[in-house]
Amino acid sequence: MDRLISCEFNMDNACVELKFLDGSMIAIDTIAVENEVADNMYQRSELDYLIYNDPIGYADLILNGDPEIYLKTVTECKPLD
Repeated sequence: MDRLISCEFNMDNACVELKFLDGSMIAIDTIAVENEVADNMYQRSELDYLIYNDPIGYADLILNGDPEIYLKTVTECKPLD
């Protein structure tokens, strides 16, 4: 893959789309990712925050990182008493 030209969230298909200079494109299905890695509403909320506010960070996390470890690190789930 060549250099990245754009990265944005497409609300029509719920995908983060990465477009490259060579004409290739990657679309990350955010709903499928949430269903696979998020165990609770706090983790889903963190993913949603990244999708809307830092789509490049989201894409990097999904393609190059370990989203399950990231979510366990940044979210805290407190059960109701």
